[in-house]
This record gives sequence, C-alpha cells and structure tokens, in this order.
Amino acid sequence: MARIEHATYTFLRQLAAHNDRDWFAAHREAYDAARANVAAFAQELLDRLAKTDVISTQNGKKALFRIYRDVRFSKNKLPYKTNFAGSFTRDGKQRRGGYYFHLSPSENMVGGGFYGIERADLKRIREELDGDAGALREITGAKEFTRLYGTLRGEQLKTAPQGYPRDHPNIDLLRYKQFYAARTFSEQEVLSADFIDLAEEALLGLRPFFDYFSEVLTTDANGESILD
Repeated sequence: MARIEHATYTFLRQLAAHNDRDWFAAHREAYDAARANVAAFAQELLDRLAKTDVISTQNGKKALFRIYRDVRFSKNKLPYKTNFAGSFTRDGKQRRGGYYFHLSPSENMVGGGFYGIERADLKRIREELDGDAGALREITGAKEFTRLYGTLRGEQLKTAPQGYPRDHPNIDLLRYKQFYAARTFSEQEVLSADFIDLAEEALLGLRPFFDYFSEVLTTDANGESILD
C-alpha cells in the first residue's frame, strides 16, 4: 500500500525553515522524492475511489497542486507552499462535488464538497434550503457523518442572504457560501501504514453528501431535471 514517508515531512519542515529559491534549488532532489511519494499515495487513493465513483482525474501526479506560491498580489512573498495538496474531480454533469487532501506538519485533512460555488448554483441551493432543509440536516446529523467529520464546514455570511429573513427557520444553513466536510489527522496518523485506509474511509463517507447536492443542482425547484 502507498504510504506517506517520514522523509516527506522532514522536507516540508526544512522548507518552512528555509523558504527561499536558493535553498530549494539546492534541495531539488529531496523535493522531487517527496512529491513522488505524495503522488503515489494520491494515485492509490484515486484508484480506490474510482472503483465506486466516476472521476475525471486520472493521474495522481497531475492531481497535486503546484508548490509555487502566486505572490503577485500577496504581502507574503515567500515563494513556496509548505504543504502538499491535491484534488480529484468527479466526472459528468450529474456528479457534483470534489475530493481534496492537504498534508503538512502543521495541518492534515481529507475531505471535499463545494468551495467556489457559482452564483446560480448557490441560488439554487438556497432555494432548496428555503423550502426544506430536512434532507441535508439528516445527512450532516447522521452518526457516521459526525464520526468522520464532526460538523458541516464552509464560509458563511454574518447575516441573512439577500431576500431571506434573519429569523428564517433554516437561516443557519442559508448563510453558508460554501458547503464541505473535512476530517483532520495527526502527523502520526498520516505517517502510519493504515492512513490510506483512513483517507479512503473519509472520502467514501462523503457520498451521501455529494448525492444530495448533485440532486439539487441538477433539478429545478419542482424536482425536474435541468440536464440536456
């Protein structure tokens, strides 16, 4: 089984302490080895998910995000990220949601959901929650969901979205601008031999969550399909 190596976290710690181009160039071989290690892990995780889901991402290496930071509009001019992260995209208009992982000595998480939601999609989600939030509450309140993820996550408005009263019975959900779930792990868990199993379990647990949003975002308020 693919396993995250101690050397990968050693490299990330050293990069955090020496985040400059000269150091990175001198330790390029260590970076390549660490990235290859995470890519192998991502590939096995992708292969496991592909047994029960249809995913457009086909390559674990290509699923990884660039380590180079975009510093053009940032006050933080450090050139490199100090983590490895990546995502898998589900395939087809009828399958919404995406899988994500983030690994570093300071934070480790596996999860997924809906981050940069388009305005029309957010409007449709709120339309659904305005009428009935029971299905989403049942999913996020289920014993397995709370065991894996705790609670629903996502950026929220400080007040009610335009057009909705502040005392709406589902205002706690209507305020969300993102909807995702994530399970955090300690470094010890990430470096263990069974982390690939734990990560797979966490991502498979998202399926009811994905199914709900996929249904909402591919139908109109009357439940009729909007797909061509």
